[in-house]
Amino acid sequence: MKHIRNFCIIAHIDHGKSTLADRLLDFTGAVTEREKQNQLLDSMDLERERGITIKSHAIQMEYSYKGQDYVLNLIDTPGHVDFSYEVSRSIAACEGALLIVDAAQSIQAQTISNLYLALENDLEIIPVLNKVDLPSANPEEVTDDIVELLGCRPEEVIPASAKTGIGIEAILSAIIETIPPPKGDPDAPLQALVFDSVYNSFRGVETYFKIVNGSIKKNQQVKFIATGKTYGADEVGTLNLTQTPKQEIKTGDVGYLITGIKDAREVKVGDTITDAKFPTTKAVEGFEDVKPMVFAGLYPVDTEEYEELRASMEKLQLNDASLVFQAESSAALGFGFRCGFLGMLHLEIIQERLEREFNMTVITTVPNVSYHAFTRKNPDTIVILNNPSDLPDPSGLDRIEEPYIKASIITKSDFVGNVMSLCIEKRGQITSQNYLTPERVELTFDMPLAEIVFDFYDRLKTVSKGYASFDYSPIGMRVSKLVRVDVLLNGQTVDALSALIHIDNSVAIGRKMCAKLKELIPRQQFDIPIQAAIGAKIISRETVKAVRKDVTAKCYGGDISRKRKLLENQKKGKKRMRQVGSVEIPQEAFMAVLKLND
Repeated sequence: MKHIRNFCIIAHIDHGKSTLADRLLDFTGAVTEREKQNQLLDSMDLERERGITIKSHAIQMEYSYKGQDYVLNLIDTPGHVDFSYEVSRSIAACEGALLIVDAAQSIQAQTISNLYLALENDLEIIPVLNKVDLPSANPEEVTDDIVELLGCRPEEVIPASAKTGIGIEAILSAIIETIPPPKGDPDAPLQALVFDSVYNSFRGVETYFKIVNGSIKKNQQVKFIATGKTYGADEVGTLNLTQTPKQEIKTGDVGYLITGIKDAREVKVGDTITDAKFPTTKAVEGFEDVKPMVFAGLYPVDTEEYEELRASMEKLQLNDASLVFQAESSAALGFGFRCGFLGMLHLEIIQERLEREFNMTVITTVPNVSYHAFTRKNPDTIVILNNPSDLPDPSGLDRIEEPYIKASIITKSDFVGNVMSLCIEKRGQITSQNYLTPERVELTFDMPLAEIVFDFYDRLKTVSKGYASFDYSPIGMRVSKLVRVDVLLNGQTVDALSALIHIDNSVAIGRKMCAKLKELIPRQQFDIPIQAAIGAKIISRETVKAVRKDVTAKCYGGDISRKRKLLENQKKGKKRMRQVGSVEIPQEAFMAVLKLND
């Protein structure tokens, strides 16, 4: 055990985590020349296309240091705020972390939040100053920032360049010297923490775990504590570039387990694996339940694919434990699921993965957050609203509470005014303004989560010319004046387009929604009125004009009454059609509501 080191890499998005992981694998000989490629651990097409890490990936390396062989288990983590749950899972399986800071961009918001996650779990932190070879790098200044943040000495910060390979040897030495070996009792009953799992259509569920106490052997009977079910360990092994089967995996090591489980619901991330004959008395602690921030409905385009969509989402949930969903139905879209996501990027990625990995085409409704409503009859009973259509009758409402977040924004001092006006427009209240250096400011706001769900991140990048980084954490519920804005098409309410909006913005947003839908809804044989309403009061209206055939084309000259007779007949036909006609709503219309400011 004293020759095992488990560590993860944490950093803000685009600070060079994946490239550093590539260099560590090259240097330790974990990959051959033939297997080498950039972003080796980012195995999903989506990750490569977007240049971001979405999943945490575990891999084992062997390294000889001062004549002694060591086993290094690396878990590469995402950097985007929407995937911070992935980071927390990786941290739970490690004893140390490499904190990567870009020498050109310095410390960003997500660097700080990931660092706090690691410190809460008592991880040993190794600061690494990456990209020192860039012409725009500011190594001395950024080193001072790191020293101030961590309270370490300047010589402890390792200058490195993942691209050119500078400093890789120093990083490996620091991992072995600084990070403690895993603690645990090899003779105690088996106790292993499940930190990830993935569905393989040929072999069932593959479970990734870290052994805290005891050991696990091939063909041993193992039990999952959360479900209480027992299985045979058909195959155990370590996670090299490809899976390497082993006879036994011992305390402190990270590995995978295949038991032939076919049902995705039987494996839960954060569960504890133990021996079926001599079980451990307590589960591994330190794993929290995920708290979804954004809710949206996912519906199959073809209602017959409902069960298929359920199976696909269960398999996806295995690999992404932060996805939560439950069945719901909509008058406009039929049967589907109400899903909880950690943010808008997470929602986009899930939708894309369903299409690519499971060939499921889905319709996504307008994302919203979870509100608490209280009625006058039962002022102490919380009615949780994940869907605006669940709002009780406004006449009996006592109050509505909405979730607030603490937003931390780090930006250049030139853009403070722009960022402040954006946050105030989004109903934010500034709580602190802290100059990290004369050039860089940290602004803290209390803001309603609903306001940042849609286009906040994009607009923040625009007003700061890409120089602002953003991180947030929930701070509870606060009372707010909200109304439900409904959209009516041809007199029928479309429940999938309803939204709960602050009373001050409701009329403006209602108008924008109608104008946007008018552009997107295709013309029919009859006029389509598009209306926005609060309760029974119509606040805006647009009309999509009918496609008309020129019925008077054959009348050349003659009395006007002939033309009028033909036009009146056409008018009656259009009226009849409007009573029976149904309006097709394109998928863009559901998502267009998010881009009202474009």
